[in-house]
Amino acid sequence: MNTPKPRQDTVRVIEWDELPERARNIPNNLNPFEEGVLMKHQIEWLKIRTDIKVCPKGRRTGITFAESFDAVLTAAASKEAGGMSVYYIGDTKEKGLEFIGYCAKFSRVIAEAQGQGISQIEEFLFEDQNDKGETRQITAYRVRYSSGFQIVALSSRPENIRGLQGKVIIDEAAFHPNVQGVIEAATALLIWGGRIAIISSHNGKNNAFNQFVKDIEAGVFGDDAKSLVVTFDDAVANGLYERVCFMQGKEPTIEGKQKWYTKIRKAYGSRKAAMREELDAIPRDGSSVCLPTLWVERAMTEVRTVLRLQLGDDFTELTPDERDAFIDDWIQRYLEPELQKLDKTKQHCAGQDYARHRDFSFILPFYIAQDLRRIAPFVIEMHKVPSRLQQKILWYMLDRLPRFGGIAMDATGNGETIAENTAEKYGAHMVHQIKLSRAWYGLWTPKLVTAFEEDMVDLPIDADLKNDCSAIEEVDGIYMVSKARAKDIKDPELYRHGDGAVAMILAWFASLHLSNAIEFIPLPSWEDVELNPDDFDGWIDTAGCW
Repeated sequence: MNTPKPRQDTVRVIEWDELPERARNIPNNLNPFEEGVLMKHQIEWLKIRTDIKVCPKGRRTGITFAESFDAVLTAAASKEAGGMSVYYIGDTKEKGLEFIGYCAKFSRVIAEAQGQGISQIEEFLFEDQNDKGETRQITAYRVRYSSGFQIVALSSRPENIRGLQGKVIIDEAAFHPNVQGVIEAATALLIWGGRIAIISSHNGKNNAFNQFVKDIEAGVFGDDAKSLVVTFDDAVANGLYERVCFMQGKEPTIEGKQKWYTKIRKAYGSRKAAMREELDAIPRDGSSVCLPTLWVERAMTEVRTVLRLQLGDDFTELTPDERDAFIDDWIQRYLEPELQKLDKTKQHCAGQDYARHRDFSFILPFYIAQDLRRIAPFVIEMHKVPSRLQQKILWYMLDRLPRFGGIAMDATGNGETIAENTAEKYGAHMVHQIKLSRAWYGLWTPKLVTAFEEDMVDLPIDADLKNDCSAIEEVDGIYMVSKARAKDIKDPELYRHGDGAVAMILAWFASLHLSNAIEFIPLPSWEDVELNPDDFDGWIDTAGCW
């Protein structure tokens, strides 16, 4: 068996335990050649051999999994047998590692069956160049074959897609920052005999991916372009539940299947449009996510404190003094240590999205770094906290934010009272009372989206905050936070309404309208001056300034 030796540009070899869990959990005895391993819709997808094929799909339908098997067969084949290199472009680094993990697993089976040599999973730097001739290096992963071809998974979208030779797989295309640019660049590959497979769940009716699907279905690209719609229900009918049980080592039952199916559907709650889009491959009317996952994950640079205060219904049964004592203790235990960590030389500001019962009240402070990036040192999220106590926590924080430059507050509805009280305490020039509206969102949300695109936002790593960011959608041409509610990840019994995203937009607004507290230093009084009368006799009077 001729196993390819590592190339000189190999940075390191990826160990199996570094791969995402779904790739690691593939059973060692899984043979993709055996009948019944691939589901009906996966086989139908692989049978499409046109130069361009697109799959609008429901989530977790296994199309990417099937495509990884085809990628191995393609890269392992000789040129005479139609072999070529395969390039996978996902929307996150995690997706790239998962895909290359699938490929490595399948490659072992093929290597044993056909006596072929394959490399280990190698990490290397992919040289990319844009239209201006500017170059950058992208972290990439590859598996190489004795055929001379390779499978390459890129951690981010390259500028020079046109320069790739072979088959290109674009996963979750609808969520790439420049969807239209990705599609246009990919179609240019056909000039050199390449092939394109585009896979994605929908991201709104107005998204370029949906238009691309419509064009293929209308025959705009001719007979050499096909589309296959795969829904969650298709996958369930073709054995998805049974495969989930197989992977988990459970025995499938009719009752278990019904319970599993119902649980997945009901997890969307009232978000019916999101459910139809993500499970049934039906794009939402006029809505699309404005912040790609890639941008949000890039902004979440490290684990920082997420202060969470969640009170039960019995809290209201305490006396006012007991409530105050509880909050005072919480402040000293959790908030004060975070405030002590703040850099006294940096200017700080904040944003608050108010909520009392149903959603989370969210406070997000920023400090302005030397390079003008807005960095959130911590965040506060409160659920069922009485307004007076929310105000107490907020004011404690504002009193101690170094070089406090202002806060923008949600003054819509019940939030107006706290916003007014805060403006009275700190001054109207320091407290921006914002009536949230489509017009206000339309003016200020795009500025935050641009900040994410330019990597000017730095946030704590937090799954709920990440989900809040995905609530920023384009609705009828306006960038705003969707009205749909999503389940809280830390406590699935609770719901969120993009609360962290609203606070972030407000904090960004505050960071663009900074004020400075004016410090007044009075002249010393006559009684405070310690001078000998002979020192000032004849040139000072007891009245007026001196």
